Amino acid sequence: MGQRVESTDVVVIGAGFAGLVAARELGRAGHRVIVLEARDRVGGRTWTQHALGHELEFGGTWVHWVQPHVWAEMTRYGRRIVRSPVAENAYWLGADAALRKGTLEEFMALIRDGQQQIVADALTAIPRAVDPTAGAITECDEQSLQQRLDEIVLDDEARAANESVWVGHVNAPLREVGLASALRWASAAGGHWPLMHDASATYRVEGGMSSFTAAIAADVAGEIRLNSTVTHIEHDEHGGTVTLSDGRQLRAQRVILTLPINAIDAIAVTPPLPAVWRRANDERVASQGVKVWMRVRGRVPRFFAYASQHHPISVLKSEFIEDDHSILVGFGPDHTAIDVSSIEQVQAAIRVWGDGLEVTDVAAHDWMKDPLSQNTWMIHRPGQLTRDLSQLQVPDGVLHFAGCDTADLWGGFIDGAIESGLREARLVTALLTQ
Repeated sequence: MGQRVESTDVVVIGAGFAGLVAARELGRAGHRVIVLEARDRVGGRTWTQHALGHELEFGGTWVHWVQPHVWAEMTRYGRRIVRSPVAENAYWLGADAALRKGTLEEFMALIRDGQQQIVADALTAIPRAVDPTAGAITECDEQSLQQRLDEIVLDDEARAANESVWVGHVNAPLREVGLASALRWASAAGGHWPLMHDASATYRVEGGMSSFTAAIAADVAGEIRLNSTVTHIEHDEHGGTVTLSDGRQLRAQRVILTLPINAIDAIAVTPPLPAVWRRANDERVASQGVKVWMRVRGRVPRFFAYASQHHPISVLKSEFIEDDHSILVGFGPDHTAIDVSSIEQVQAAIRVWGDGLEVTDVAAHDWMKDPLSQNTWMIHRPGQLTRDLSQLQVPDGVLHFAGCDTADLWGGFIDGAIESGLREARLVTALLTQ
């Protein structure tokens, strides 16, 4: 006798911000919702872990009040923000690859003209940040960020510094990054590059991302089933049948997938996903780097440091300073260039800034190797934004797509994930109540 197929109104696949917000809104609208999450926790690519003696964000971290969707959720759940430490010292590599040292103000002065030139046309390219594929962006989307850097007028010192800053933002080699990613962020910040930097790498959520997603999960009226890996979705005009790795099946009128583009092929879909999803999955998005926490011996001055896109760790900054140790966080553009679980490799990578830092322990999660994510945050390759984004938002019959990869405003950010969850919940509710 066959196993009984469970029935519900909506199945949401993935319990990150997009999935949780979609499920909460659908439940509030009176629909029966089941959330299926392959991990043993909610949060997706946000994950607060107790490691190295501190609460550390292994995944997505940064929020800002210019990001309307995440700020509304923080207000709803009483979340406050904490600022990363203001640097006392700045370190960077000059055009001759020699180490430079200065103040925050000196480094900002060095990059100011270059940063402005890189995004000077942001509001022409994308006049309305909520409509990122309309405007002159259609004429420059094929350009890479490296090409833009190569064409602007800068001296060699400023060029090296500006390249290093953008490698930290995009988590990828600059030749593989679409200029559109930079212009999109700048447009969302009103064209002001200092505000763009502030919004993308300065403020974190007090109490951690995991407590934030737990608060949203507690508001979901339906079930959230952890350790539930979806292997197959079969859909037709009447609904979708979702099969799990243990053979259980659920039938729903609508199915919302929140997997990142790079990982969408982890689930077999019959009939196949739309061509735009299959092509984007084949190409992959540009981000391919690492984030690694490290404990170093002793109390170090508060600092930030930049290397280059050719170094395994290109950005390093202090986050927690104690009497006998300090906690630093580093980012690199290529996860294949370093084993973030190796103290020795991390130690070797940070020697680019001198021999004064002794690594005693490391903690990280390689999101590129995680089969449920296979990337860090959404960064488009040249041409992908205007070609794909609007199509990625279109349902395929009863299948709907959410996640920060499909957001309009702050794509790749937590804000974008929330935006997409709200969008699809509204659409599904309208369809279910027809």
